[in-house]
Amino acid sequence: MIMNKMIIKKSILWLFMTVWVLILAGCNNEASDKSIPKSPDYTDTLQWYHTDRGGVADIFYIISTETGDYTLTDGTECHHANTYDDAIRRPMLGEMKGVDALLGGNLNFYSPYYRQCTLQSFVSDSLAATRLTLPTDDVRLAFKYYLSHENADRPFILAGFSQGAMIALQLLREMDDVTYSRMVAAYIIGASISQEIIDECPHVIPATGPDDTGVTICYNSVREPSCTMWTSSAACINPVNWHTDATPALLITEPSPLVPLEEQQKDTLTITMDPVSNLILVDGFTATDYILPLIGKEGNYHSREIWLYREQLKENMAERVERFRE
Repeated sequence: MIMNKMIIKKSILWLFMTVWVLILAGCNNEASDKSIPKSPDYTDTLQWYHTDRGGVADIFYIISTETGDYTLTDGTECHHANTYDDAIRRPMLGEMKGVDALLGGNLNFYSPYYRQCTLQSFVSDSLAATRLTLPTDDVRLAFKYYLSHENADRPFILAGFSQGAMIALQLLREMDDVTYSRMVAAYIIGASISQEIIDECPHVIPATGPDDTGVTICYNSVREPSCTMWTSSAACINPVNWHTDATPALLITEPSPLVPLEEQQKDTLTITMDPVSNLILVDGFTATDYILPLIGKEGNYHSREIWLYREQLKENMAERVERFRE
């Protein structure tokens, strides 16, 4: 009996030491990998962009890809953003401020810096999937911190664009019922949602109108279906008239965020949801500065997914918040 107890104790000790060694090895590998930047500390206000308007609800926004591959002084090539490097933070902050100005309205706005993977990561789906793990982990921690320390049980909108939309979709898939009960809506902009995800995830419910709540808004804009960059999405809604059929909508707006408004002529666009491809077809667009570098396609309006519909998105967020509060 005594011998058995000794064997059990030794086995437990051996198991503990083995696990501890593996943990230390993992930590040392991360620490020694110079290509992996330091983890963001979300208790540090410098790792957030935040606008407190005293609003009745929040927008938690995850930015798109603002980082390209870069090389350290020792020649190490990096594929994830360093959230402590001012030069890398600058374009990230630019998007945060820009989207807040366009969509924030009377809502509080929270956006975390995170170790997003670089634009070059999206040259293949497999590479993107591998490199998205780190940024998703970061934003998962940021969202948890926001819910525990900043949200104060207010209703919130979960929103993301491009890489940020992919991460937002993952947060929605993992969301518990209590958190979901406070979510006004999720705006998954410039990404695709598979039918498998919709079938498996009770919280991923495609929007069907302008004011339903607890739903997911998703769309991708192109000149024609052949211009798409992503796999087909099972969810799509027209961000102008909020129809899920082929009813066209008229949109008159400036085509580019890169040129002062007073120097632009407005485009008159026809915006139609194509039920076959589940894409938003844009007719009448004239700007030529919309093509993404490296992965972009002529006729794909990915970089304009927020800009073109900024007024409609702002009004729609406010409308869904009001309906949620009712």
